[in-house]
Amino acid sequence: MSKRILVIGAGFAGMWSALSAARLIDQHGRTDIEVLLIAPEPHLHVRPRLYEKDAAGMKAPLLDIFASTGVGFIQGTVERIDVARGKVDVVGANGSRSTLNYDRLVLATGSRLFRPRIPGLAEHAFSVDQVDEAAALEAHIKQLATQPDTPARNTVVVAGGGFTGIETAAEMPARLRAALGENADVRVIIVERNAEIGPDLGAGPRPVIVEALESLGVQWRLGTAVTSVNANGLTTSDGARIEASTVIWTAGVRASSLTAQIPAERDAVGRLHVDRNLRVLGVDTVYATGDVAYAATDGEGNHAMMSCQHAMNLGRSAGHNVAADLLGEAPIPYSQPKYVTCLDLGPWGAVYTEGWEREVKMAGAEAKALKTRINTEWIYPPSAKRAEAFAAADPLRIVVA
Repeated sequence: MSKRILVIGAGFAGMWSALSAARLIDQHGRTDIEVLLIAPEPHLHVRPRLYEKDAAGMKAPLLDIFASTGVGFIQGTVERIDVARGKVDVVGANGSRSTLNYDRLVLATGSRLFRPRIPGLAEHAFSVDQVDEAAALEAHIKQLATQPDTPARNTVVVAGGGFTGIETAAEMPARLRAALGENADVRVIIVERNAEIGPDLGAGPRPVIVEALESLGVQWRLGTAVTSVNANGLTTSDGARIEASTVIWTAGVRASSLTAQIPAERDAVGRLHVDRNLRVLGVDTVYATGDVAYAATDGEGNHAMMSCQHAMNLGRSAGHNVAADLLGEAPIPYSQPKYVTCLDLGPWGAVYTEGWEREVKMAGAEAKALKTRINTEWIYPPSAKRAEAFAAADPLRIVVA
């Protein structure tokens, strides 16, 4: 009797899970185990690049890769997971409803930007979290030139001074001038509730970040939070008013709400606790990977970040191990002890760090060349050639050496 591995999600973790599972099944010459992936569309959204221009094109097609590797694809959205019965309810792209059985489930539905209930935030703030949202921001910036030349028109406020906020803010002066003219008096302001810029990035790269932002003309206001937003700007918790036609929210993410349907422990942002093989603790038939997994990267107490860097390896490991589970093979525990960051700092360059303490190893143009290679080569899907795709899906492949 055939068995089914069901992968939910076509992001970095979902795509690599499906390919890695298909790889191990192929190595065993088995035709009685199906790998099936469900996602709203057959594209990898290149989310780490959505702070850049041309966001609408930040998609990579997946159907050819899936066809060459024997991964089945269903276009739709999972509405309900019934762990006890091993079933999911799916809403198809055309609105049809169906139920699918599974023997093993890989949850790889990622994360979404967290939008707190701040008055006016949902109605008036932009984001770079999803392709359509980043494309809407780009269209808005381009049409600013049709508005009267005012300080508000020429001002962008980025709410959140973390990784995404810094990358977004560093791009904005050049993007505004491209829309408004090189002589436009543009103003970009980061509003960060913590006392330091890049609070989660630590002290190591901060001097580089500060140097780059100052060089680009980006300003920041620290120790204050956004309390309301409207079409003309925002108000902060210290009572200040900033007039701005463009407010971009980047502060915080939460794991997919589907994690709440798995009867297991979750962390503060909704990620499911998993063992070293990425099986959800207490739920033998479900694996979690990518941004929905609270996974240890090593034996030193470090855990995977909600990032592309970790999602790719988490996906390879989850896919291999879920297939090994059905094949009766020994799993390969997930391990990603080397942690690096490469933060884009716009036209100024970038900063590259190594280790959980983020020791700066490169900065400026040299780091920018690495960031460009990461963004344009390393994070994209593999070739649709079967052998090359399977080689890239090896869970022991070293991505960060």
